[in-house]
Amino acid sequence: MAYFLRCLKFILPAAKTTLLLTVAALGIGLVAGLLLAVARIYGGKAAAGLASAYSRIVRSLPTLVVLFIFYSLSSSLLHISGVTAALLALSACTAAYQSEIFRGAIQSLGTGQMAAARSLGMTRPMAIRYVILPQALRLAIPSWSNEAAIVLKDSSLASAVGATEIFRRAQQVGAAHHDYLPAYLACGLIYFVLTFLTNRGLDLMQRKFKLKL
Repeated sequence: MAYFLRCLKFILPAAKTTLLLTVAALGIGLVAGLLLAVARIYGGKAAAGLASAYSRIVRSLPTLVVLFIFYSLSSSLLHISGVTAALLALSACTAAYQSEIFRGAIQSLGTGQMAAARSLGMTRPMAIRYVILPQALRLAIPSWSNEAAIVLKDSSLASAVGATEIFRRAQQVGAAHHDYLPAYLACGLIYFVLTFLTNRGLDLMQRKFKLKL
């Protein structure tokens, strides 16, 4: 038990890096995912085709593969850190998945919302911004909650490119003491608590902003 607590104490500070990666990737993915979803539904043929192709291609690749693609590019062209490469990879992947979440939410509203907004004199961009997206975001919260948990857990892949996050610290303390099980158990406990708190927070948000159609 004493060794487990030492592992926990050693690993816990790395939660800051994990949370920063998760929040930043989700934020970038939110903006990019919304743009992709809007392009697929309301954009022209070319924009819709490009957005659809991006979503299909990225969702067909393992996040780890995308991570090493960015890391390889960073080594030869961009000269960025492993943490930045991990952030770009997580953002690119979650943007594709979030675009599908938002696309489904927008389409679930039907065409009546857009028609009603246009009949009031709104332009299409105004209708999207002030009528469609506020409702779609509220409808998307349950699915987005699952995506947030996935990104949080996928942030552990950043350890593969040297980022000092929760899983990397667990590997370090396990290697130092030649005893990995307590380190990985402590790592799992931290991920469980973070995921639980994230999901509970988003559940509260869903109940508060639930949209009744």
